[in-house]
Amino acid sequence: MGLRGLSMVAALCAAVLLGAPAQAAEKGKVQLLWLGQSAFRITTPGGKNILIDPFITKNPKTPAEWKDLSKLGKLDIVLVTHGHGDHFGDAAEIVKQQHIQMWGPAGLADTLWELGILTPEEAPRMGKGGTITPLGPDIKISQVRADHSSEFIYNNPENKKREVHVGGEPVGFIIKLENGFTIYHMGDTNVFSDMKLIADYYKPDLLLIPIGGHFVMDPKEAALATTMVHPKYAIPMHYGTTPQLKGTPEEYLAALGKTKSKTKVIVMQPGQMHTF
Repeated sequence: MGLRGLSMVAALCAAVLLGAPAQAAEKGKVQLLWLGQSAFRITTPGGKNILIDPFITKNPKTPAEWKDLSKLGKLDIVLVTHGHGDHFGDAAEIVKQQHIQMWGPAGLADTLWELGILTPEEAPRMGKGGTITPLGPDIKISQVRADHSSEFIYNNPENKKREVHVGGEPVGFIIKLENGFTIYHMGDTNVFSDMKLIADYYKPDLLLIPIGGHFVMDPKEAALATTMVHPKYAIPMHYGTTPQLKGTPEEYLAALGKTKSKTKVIVMQPGQMHTF
């Protein structure tokens, strides 16, 4: 085998070791992996991997093969929309394992520092209206408003008691990728009129939208929110994980159909990937 052949074998081995699924997106495309609830891994056109709301190992809807966090491959950043356990999830473990940063509400970062869960370097502070470029100047990540709460529940290992801590104000994330494709991950939220302002300013192509009801928008409210954002694509999330989250994609599609929206709805299953 020549030097070229040896190089190809070495590259293949490296891809396997780094977690081949994370490298599976076509070059120049955007790939989304949905892991259930609000957890997504986004692979950018340049091969960066962004993990959002990593509620994985304790998520009843995450397929068993993805509960091994190493299967996520090499990640570049973790984003957390608020402090609730079904969004913060495995963030701390992933940050420690991969030696990367977690970005979320400033108040959540403060609490994580105070409790010794993450350091200021691992969980920097930012706020709504802020835009960061930790993956390079061509990938812009902005925090925007979400209408929800953000308590952080901590099980104190010393006294075995359940503690409730400040989690900062909940946020959504606008992620503008290298090719201009823009994703709006709403986090947990109710519908509010300023979604139109967010849409007019950031012009998202893809909307990741909660539809379960009870804690977030139900399908009818989600349909209204979609008409305000008017994205090219929408992927429903945050439904079916607990008995309270009764909203379904079918109900969302039916409600959206009445609005005559031109948004294409993509219904995914946990563990499924989609390429844009």
